[in-house]
Order: sequence, then structure tokens, then C-alpha cells
Amino acid sequence: MVAGIVAAVVVIFLVVLFARTIRIVPQARAGIVERLGSYNRTLGPGPAILVPFVDRMRPLIDLREQVVSFPPQPVITEDNLTINIDTVLYFTVNDARSATYEVANPLQAIEQITVTTLRNVIGSLTLEQALTSRDHINAQLRGVLDEATNKWGIRVNRVEIKSIDPPPTIQEAMEKQMRAERDRRAAILTAEGVKQAAILTAEGQQKAAVLTAEGERQASILRAEGEAKAISTVFEAIHAGNPDPKLLSYQYLQMLPRLAQGDSNKVFVIPSEFSQAVSGLGNMLAGGGTTGLPGGAGASANGERPAESPEPSSPASGSAAPDPREAPRDKTHNS
Repeated sequence: MVAGIVAAVVVIFLVVLFARTIRIVPQARAGIVERLGSYNRTLGPGPAILVPFVDRMRPLIDLREQVVSFPPQPVITEDNLTINIDTVLYFTVNDARSATYEVANPLQAIEQITVTTLRNVIGSLTLEQALTSRDHINAQLRGVLDEATNKWGIRVNRVEIKSIDPPPTIQEAMEKQMRAERDRRAAILTAEGVKQAAILTAEGQQKAAVLTAEGERQASILRAEGEAKAISTVFEAIHAGNPDPKLLSYQYLQMLPRLAQGDSNKVFVIPSEFSQAVSGLGNMLAGGGTTGLPGGAGASANGERPAESPEPSSPASGSAAPDPREAPRDKTHNS
């Protein structure tokens, strides 16, 4: 019984001894070995042998890039406005020994130096510059943090500002300003559009008026040429036919009804030539039964006209006025 207990104790001791002697460090990790309380060496990935009860390995250190998001920090700008800035930090442990022995709490130290550096940088900028100069702020923060954390065995890869939150009143004022600026731009663009539209419309109307005038001019020219040609053709045809006054009087009487056919004709004016045409037509009808000579209705067989009545005919009797063109003709026949 005693031998069994002793054997069990020996086995447990050997297991504990083996566990304290053989250590395995995973990939992207580093282990600090202390011998009798002082630094001995840094263990890399893989198995390692330690001296039991003499060597002690501290907690493993992660060598991968780590991301830390700090809570929003109040910062005062150059124009005395308090804004809250939320930052994100990316860092990597390069030296496990320095990260273990040079600083007690690396994350807290990085956070505090980030806040102080951020206040120094933002304090020299106005609100508008802070909102539009994030790349400049990130570069300055990275330079200061990288220099400060280099002795800690930590390398700051990148610093990003997630958000910059002005006070609510400032945000409201900025929104009003942006809204007014956008309204102004919209009004300018609308005015430019109306101006361009008016210019294009005026140019189009000008070109249309020019083309219309050109078309009307061409039409007037062609119409005048056609009318001139028609008049010339009619004039030539009339002179080629050699019409007598009787035919002209008859054609004139045929054209009178056409002059009164319009719907808008309310008053019909009889021209002064109407009496001459009627007189000529009467002479033609009167002379048709006796002789075809142009002397008139009273011509005899030997070409003499009978004596006219000495009594003048009154206008009320309805007889036609004598034709002035017959006077020379009468003198010729009487001679």
C-alpha cells in the first residue's frame, strides 16, 4: 500500500517535471524565459526545453498586427470648439523583451500618448481644417507615436480617425451652411440652364426667321416671274389675235359677274367703262341685223349713216350714252 502511494507520487512528480521542462511556442508568438528571476532568453515558435524549478516562462506575446479602438476623446480646436475624435490604432510588437520590460501596460501607454498627441495636433487646426485634413493628422500622429513607442519594441503601422463629432449646435449650423451653399449652386445652375435655353431659342428663332424670309423672297420672286410671264403671254396672244373693240366689250361684260362672286363683297362698284362697254355691245347687236361693217347700226348700203335726231336723249329714258370712239368713225363715213 505504501509502495503504491510512493509510486503514484513519483509518477505525478515526473509528469509535472516533464511539463515544466518541455514547452511548445505556437507560430507568431514569443516567449520570455527568466532564470532565477532575471531575463535569460526569448523563445521562438517550436518546442523548447527549460530547467525545471529554475527557468520560468512569462505569458506569450502576440507578434501579429493588432487593432485597438480608443473611445472618443474631447479635443479643443484652434477656434475654441470642443469636438470628440474617435481613433483606431494598428501596431505590431517587434521586440518581445522591450515590450515586456520597458513598459508595464503597452495598450494603456499607447492610448495615453495617442490622446496627448491628438490634442496637440488638433489644437493647432481650426474645425474646418480638422474636418478636411485627416490624412495630415494621421501622418503626424503616426510619426509621433512611432518615435515614442520604438523604445518599447512596438511599431505603429497606421493611425486612423474614425469620426470627428462637433457639438450639436455646430452641426446644425454646418448643415444650414451646406444647405444654403447647395441652394446657391442649384440656383446658379438653373440660371445657367435658363440662359442657355434662351440663347438657343433666340438663335433658333433667328435662323427660322432668316429661312422664312428667304423662302418668302424666293416665292415672291418666282410668283412675280410667273405673273410677268403670264401677262407677257396674254399680251402677246391679244396682240397676235388683233381683237376689235366689240370683242373686248363682250369679254369685259363677262368678267363683271366674277368680280361680285366673293363672300366678302357687300358693295359692288360699277366702273366708268361699263357704259362704254354697254354702248359698244349695243352697237354690235344693232349692226348685226343690217351689215357687218364697223360703222354701226345706222350705216346704209353705200356706207353713209342716217341723220341723227336733233333731240338729245335724256338719261331717264334708259338709252345708252353715245360712244366717244364712234365720232371719228362717223366723220369718215359721212365724208
